[in-house]
Amino acid sequence: MTSGFTVINDTYHLAFVVDLDGEQATIDYRYYKHDIAFLHSYVPEHFRGKGVAKALAETALTFARKENKKIMLYCPFMSKYVREHPEYHDLVDTEFHQTFFSKPQDDPQ
Repeated sequence: MTSGFTVINDTYHLAFVVDLDGEQATIDYRYYKHDIAFLHSYVPEHFRGKGVAKALAETALTFARKENKKIMLYCPFMSKYVREHPEYHDLVDTEFHQTFFSKPQDDPQ
């Protein structure tokens, strides 16, 4: 349980999922080389701003750390979240994101 939401790692569909009254919020991922690539996130509009995306992000990043995986950020939300949380900077695959820490905040890569 993170931030009051239960986040499940759906390993069949490769997504972190929160069930919300019959709807789902997700962060989709794939394994690529030795990394975890975060591809896309979605939170139903009427659940936005309530900490759902934060719960998903923290669970996904904690999973990557426990698995000793570097991360690749294709998802703009995840890219922004990692930029704003220095405790996750060490997870970024800097070979893939060579300029990740030097680009403007609104650039996803």
